[in-house]
Amino acid sequence: MLPENKVYDNYVKALSRPSPKIKDFILAFVIGGTICVIGQMLMLLFDRLGVSKENVKILVPSTLVFFAALLTGIGIFDKIAKHAGAGTLVPITGFANAVASPAIEFKNEGYILGVGANLFKIAGPVIAYGTLSSVIYGIIYYIVKIIV
Repeated sequence: MLPENKVYDNYVKALSRPSPKIKDFILAFVIGGTICVIGQMLMLLFDRLGVSKENVKILVPSTLVFFAALLTGIGIFDKIAKHAGAGTLVPITGFANAVASPAIEFKNEGYILGVGANLFKIAGPVIAYGTLSSVIYGIIYYIVKIIV
């Protein structure tokens, strides 16, 4: 490590206050758990409304993504995430926030060059990797089913 880097590291450590890890852990657990409970309540609600099991599996994550994007758009999600940390990032709501945040940030640059170009800035690689890996898995699964 260069001497300048060591000096800078010491400077940062002197100015940084330690993170309250136990408090952060509890908040992430409680808020992340609350999101999961909301998902479970949605599942029970859709089931009680007579929605088929297959459609419930689609509606619950779609509803969570919609509300997370909505809360991101009106500025509430970031306030929750500030306290919850990974508690909001780990569930599917974090994905919705990762898609909506860059779009909102670049809205003033226009809908095509701002929103459209930056919509998947953070989530794009995740979507690309997930799509590619699922295609490869599907091909392997198909080949194994033919052989067996």
